[in-house]
This record gives sequence, C-alpha cells and structure tokens, in this order.
Amino acid sequence: MGYLYILGTILFTVYGQLAMKWRITKFGSLPDPIYDKLLFLLKLIFDPIIFSSLISAFVASLFWMAAMTKFNISYAYPFMSLSYVLVFIFSIFLFKEPVTAYKIVGLGFVVVGILISSRSIT
Repeated sequence: MGYLYILGTILFTVYGQLAMKWRITKFGSLPDPIYDKLLFLLKLIFDPIIFSSLISAFVASLFWMAAMTKFNISYAYPFMSLSYVLVFIFSIFLFKEPVTAYKIVGLGFVVVGILISSRSIT
C-alpha cells in the first residue's frame, strides 16, 4: 500500500504542474507594476483549473504524509523524481516543448538514480 501513496503523490504533483502551466499560458506574462502583479496573481488563484492544481498539491502532500508512515524518506524521496520524467513526457505532447539530447541524458540519469536508490531497502 505504501507504493500507492508514493504513486498518488507523483500523479497529483504532475497533474498540478501541468494544469497550472496550461492555464497560466492562457493568461499571458506577469505584468511589471507591483499592483498589476497582485491583481494578476489573484485572478490566477481564482481560476478553477489553477485552483484545482493548488488543491492537487495539497492532496499530493496528504499522500506524501501517508507514504512517510511506510518508508524512510531517503528511500521514498528519489521516487519523486519520476514526476520530472512524467512532466517532461507530457510537456512534449501538451506544450510542444523541445526534446534535446541533454534532456534525455539527464532524465536517463534520474531514472538510473531511482533504480540504484530503490535497491537499498533498510
């Protein structure tokens, strides 16, 4: 059951990041004047999709707390790197972000790191 908590953390984190990026892109750039920045950010917070991404971050935290009852943090935390991999993959398809050899090699190192660190169960 502990791995389901980690998976829940990852999935809710990934959803939150992707949903927030998608909606913020629709709103445009952050304005320069401080008053306009505050209004802009308030408008973002009350957007239903962005609000759902904030709720998603909260739910991910609940899953993470549950995972912490099952695993040492030094074992569980590297699995959070899978969120980088998933966000990268989805960002290619959803946002047409570029794929470079450096990104692929870097993600390869992340995956190898997860595999190595998951072997040391204590």
